Amino acid sequence: MLVVMNQGVADNTIEKAIKYIQDRGFETHVSKGEVHTVIGVVGGGAQHLDRRDLELLSGVKEVIKITSSYKLVSRIFKPKDTVVKIGEEKFGGNNFGVIAGPCSVESYEQMDETAKKLSKLGVKVLRGGAFKPRTSPYAFQGLGEEGLQILRKVADKYNMAVVSEIMEIGQIPLFEKYVDCLQVGARNMQNFNLLKELSHLKKPVLLKRGLSATFEEWLMSAEYIMSGGNRQIILCERGIRTFETATRNTLDLCAIPVVQKLSHLPIITDPSHGTGLRDKVAPMAKASLAAGADGVMLEVHHKPECALCDGAQSLTPEQLKGLLKEVGAIAGVCGKKIIF
Repeated sequence: MLVVMNQGVADNTIEKAIKYIQDRGFETHVSKGEVHTVIGVVGGGAQHLDRRDLELLSGVKEVIKITSSYKLVSRIFKPKDTVVKIGEEKFGGNNFGVIAGPCSVESYEQMDETAKKLSKLGVKVLRGGAFKPRTSPYAFQGLGEEGLQILRKVADKYNMAVVSEIMEIGQIPLFEKYVDCLQVGARNMQNFNLLKELSHLKKPVLLKRGLSATFEEWLMSAEYIMSGGNRQIILCERGIRTFETATRNTLDLCAIPVVQKLSHLPIITDPSHGTGLRDKVAPMAKASLAAGADGVMLEVHHKPECALCDGAQSLTPEQLKGLLKEVGAIAGVCGKKIIF
């Protein structure tokens, strides 16, 4: 349920309402808007909370019952868009952010060369995999902590923020040390124990949609993260598994307007994984912006032909330069702001 307080109600009245709810075994999550303060009521187990009793509390305007399984990520709980910052880059509202970098951290030289070129193009968020979930056990699995150290060192050199994928709970201390935003990959979208732990962090989480996940399942995973207090969540559509084999995955652009209607969280796309083909990345990145996305995550490698992982879907820095120029031209038409 959502408890909507009257406009201009005193803080102590809000606190009394919160205490009333918590004393009955329920959790509360407060969202302060420009006009009203909304108290989200979740949990309670088998306990019952009569909405009529809530309506009689001092300062309460109305009580709204949420029928969907997800509550805190719902636009009903927070009508206004959430804006999430990774370093200096903003995602959400009228902002269009860019995350770029190679699929995997291969060496310091590789990351330094790529980051130097990205920084010159105005990219503020560097991505790179240090722990790689690969379909084949014989494929390159990443450099581990050494990869995170390289990412951090290079990012600091060029004043960039770092995004990297976390695989398990035990890696959290490492990621808190080196990373600005923790990415949850498609295969871990429903790793609920990991999501619960990430819910207590004070760093943004980029949550990718699972290979065959519905919108509701995706938003429920975001609910896990938000339920523990972490509200810095960016959703990422990275392509889903369909019957089509011409591309690596099917980038579901319908996810953008559908999810934006359901949730206040920012949503970006990953055209690199969504298509798996370098020449398809730019068209789908531009289409994502036109559909209303809040940003893109792109794989960029200074020498894609030499990449240890996903070189076929990686742009060169020169190709990224051309894409960013086109995206900048489209942004104004779409009401989005890009800062390079």
